[in-house]
Amino acid sequence: MRSRKWAALAALLGTLGLSPALLPAARAAEFQGTERQGTEPGADPALVAQGEYVARASDCVACHTAPGGRPFAGGLSFALPFGTIYAPNITPDPRNGIGGYTEAEFARAVREGVRRDGASLYPAMPFPSYARMTDADIHTLYIYFMHGVTPVANPVRPNDVMWPFSMRWPLILWRAAFAPSVKAAQTASARPFADPQTARGAYLVEGPGHCGACHSPRAMTMQESALTAADGTRFLAGGGAVDGWIPVSLRGENRTGLGRWSEEDIVAFLKTGRILNGSAFGGMTDAVGHGTQYLTDADLHAIAHFLKSLPAGDTAQRPWAYDATLAGALHSGDVSAQGARVYVDRCAACHRTDGHGYPTVFPPLAGNPVVMDKSPDSLIHIVLTGDTVRATRNAPSAFVMPGFAARLSDQKIADVVSFIRKAWGNDAPPARAEDVARIRKALAGSEAGVASLPLN
Repeated sequence: MRSRKWAALAALLGTLGLSPALLPAARAAEFQGTERQGTEPGADPALVAQGEYVARASDCVACHTAPGGRPFAGGLSFALPFGTIYAPNITPDPRNGIGGYTEAEFARAVREGVRRDGASLYPAMPFPSYARMTDADIHTLYIYFMHGVTPVANPVRPNDVMWPFSMRWPLILWRAAFAPSVKAAQTASARPFADPQTARGAYLVEGPGHCGACHSPRAMTMQESALTAADGTRFLAGGGAVDGWIPVSLRGENRTGLGRWSEEDIVAFLKTGRILNGSAFGGMTDAVGHGTQYLTDADLHAIAHFLKSLPAGDTAQRPWAYDATLAGALHSGDVSAQGARVYVDRCAACHRTDGHGYPTVFPPLAGNPVVMDKSPDSLIHIVLTGDTVRATRNAPSAFVMPGFAARLSDQKIADVVSFIRKAWGNDAPPARAEDVARIRKALAGSEAGVASLPLN
C-alpha cells in the first residue's frame, strides 16, 4: 500500500457524509449506484437512495474497500512512520462492522471521533470537519449503511502501531484542544453569508466535503491551521504532501491557485476531472471518480461560487503570462537548454513544444498551477510513476501517462522537471536530483514500486 503521512490521512479514513439535499427527492428514486446490494424491507427507498448518493459523493468506498474486497468491508492499509492503520469495516455486519451502532453512536463517531466503545478514533477521521454535519445528513447516511449495504463478515486486522502512538487516550486531549464541538462547529457554519448559494458552498467545503483536510496547511501537532474561511487566509491555502502529491491552493492566487479559473471551470473540473486548465491528479482523481462527479449541478455551482469568493492568500504573486521564448527554441530544433532534450524526446508528443498540450486529453503544462507550485514534488511524482486521467460519466475516455522511473535517472528527471517549471512563463524554482531521490525512496514498496525499477 502507498505510504501516507499523518496529515494526509485526514482525508482518507471514515469519509462519511455530505448534505441532506445532495439528491433532490425527484431524482433519488432514479439514482442507481453500484455499491447498493439490496434494500432491507421496511426501509424508505428514497432515503436509502439518497444515502447511497451521499456515500458515493463522500468517497466512502475508496477508503473502506481493500483491493479485490467487498465495498465498505474495510482492510485497506495505510502505512505511517509509526506503524500501519487498517480502514475499518463499515458494512452493517454486527460483529465485524457497524451493525451494532445506534444512530446516536454513529453520529458521535462521525462528528466527535469517538467509537461505540468510547475509545478515540485517530484524527485520520476528519471529525473536526464532520462536526458541521447536520442531523439530517447523519440520518440519511445511517439509513443507507444500515439498510442499503450488504453486511460483510470481514474481520479487519488490528492496527499495527508502535507504542506510544498505539495508546488512544491521549487523543482525548487532542480532541479537546483542536476539534470543535458539534455545537461550536454548527454555529460557525451558520454564520452570515452574502447569499444562500455561498452559504451552501461553504457548508459543503468546510464540513462534509472536508476539503481543508488536504488543502489547508497543518501545524506540528497535526491539526489544520484553519478549519473555515472565517479563520483566515490559511484555509485552503495548500496542504502538505500526500504520497508525494502536493494539494494546491483553492484560493484566488493567480499562478498557484484558482485565480484564473471561472466558476464554470471549477464545476467542469469537479464533474469530469479535466478542463482546459488541467486535469485531476493524485488523490483528487479518486475524489472526482468516486465523489464529486455525482454531485448535483446546484451543489457543484455552490462549491465553485464559495471557492471563488476566497481571496488569494499569497498576495505577492505576479500574474502568469505566457512566454514563447523556449517554445520558439524547441520549434527551431534548439535543445541546448538543460532538460530540453529529455522534454522533446519524452514529453512533447503529448504536451507539445509550446506547453499547451491537448486540453481535456493531455493537460497543458504552461500556466498550470501544479507545475508552478513552490514545491516540485507533484511534478516529480507524475514523471516517476505516470498518472491516469480517469473516465467519468461525463467524460468516458481515460488517458494514461506512462511513468519514467525505469528509464530516467534522478538527474534527468530533475532536469526535465526544472525545464517545465521554467518554460512558457512558469518561472518556478528548479528541482534537484536530491528531490527526485527523496520521492523515489518514499515511494519504495508502494503500488508504483518505483524504487526497485532499473535506470538506464
